[in-house]
Amino acid sequence: MSTSFPDGFLWGTATAAHQVEGGNVNNDHWEMEHAEHSPFAEPSGDACDSWHRWADDLDLVAGAGLTTYRFSLEWSRIEPAEGELSRAALDHYRRVVDGCRDRGLAPIATLVHFTMPRWMMHDGGWTGPKAGDRIARFTELALPALADAEYVATINEPNLMAVQPVIGGMARRGEEIKGLPVPDQGVAEALIGLHGRSMEVLRGAGSPPAGMTLVGLEYIDEGGGAERLQAARTAMMDQFLQAAAGDDFVGLQIYTAQRFGADGLIAPPADQQTLAHGMERRPEALGAAIRHAASVLPDTPLLVTENGIATADDADRIAFTTDALQSLAAAIADGADVRGYVHWSLLDNFEWMLGFTPTFGLVAVDRQTFARTPKPSLAWLGEVAKRNGLA
Repeated sequence: MSTSFPDGFLWGTATAAHQVEGGNVNNDHWEMEHAEHSPFAEPSGDACDSWHRWADDLDLVAGAGLTTYRFSLEWSRIEPAEGELSRAALDHYRRVVDGCRDRGLAPIATLVHFTMPRWMMHDGGWTGPKAGDRIARFTELALPALADAEYVATINEPNLMAVQPVIGGMARRGEEIKGLPVPDQGVAEALIGLHGRSMEVLRGAGSPPAGMTLVGLEYIDEGGGAERLQAARTAMMDQFLQAAAGDDFVGLQIYTAQRFGADGLIAPPADQQTLAHGMERRPEALGAAIRHAASVLPDTPLLVTENGIATADDADRIAFTTDALQSLAAAIADGADVRGYVHWSLLDNFEWMLGFTPTFGLVAVDRQTFARTPKPSLAWLGEVAKRNGLA
């Protein structure tokens, strides 16, 4: 049975600056990667050298028949010292946007994808008293690079960013981590406020459609878990979705599900865990999380800004994505206003604390030469894009 998507639906793939560029020596993650007793499996180093090879990467996306590319700007390159603009770095990102347009790709630009400059990390970080003014200034600095973007995302996954300090504390105490705990509410509110400051600047400048991207999850009650499930979903998703009411769009980044019982979170079975963070292999989570977001924000367009699986088996990547897209099509048929699907990720890249081991990419990258080798899944997704549906 064939499955089609709405006219004008965008099909693409994504990267993030620190995960692919290499050499981001001036941000907080580089410092954490090189700290004594670092929690990172390995440093990012040269990553995929996409700072220099971005045009080759865009050629792969466009050559496959995809129509959109999501990437992020690295704040620490654009503002290497507080108040100091690197025009060369800003011009670089402007060229990436232009390079997308030249290839028929709609650029989706993300302002903050987890990282911050070192100078900010050492002076209050995301929750410091100067953070709002700083993100507003950075948004202003970035405006010339964003004018021709199709969409602009302010902050990537602020709900996950608010969970990270909780996970860090659990790890230090030696507590078992079965899944994503409830976010730190103070951090959550701070990041929602930063999103608002960035949106004010973008709106005032007449920017392209703007919003934030969020982790979306399917929540499953295995019996007796309804109350804990609802509390977790309210903290992790609903408060952020409600904060996005009135934005031009919301991006959803959906990989997995969380199961709840009477005692709280239930870890997924070992035979259903993927290569990344022990996530459950659950392609149907895509449609489920989209349905929930659409129920909370029925008047706000949605974008799938990330979806994929960390696997060494590319045939399974295709199978997973097929099932995920079928669940997405069903949600759209039931009324969800979804404007596009962006697969994570274009390249096998640096997956934060897990290093280069998890492979989400549609393209393999040689760790020594940086040579790109497209996997069958890239051509497959390109054919889906050309048909605007599944065969």
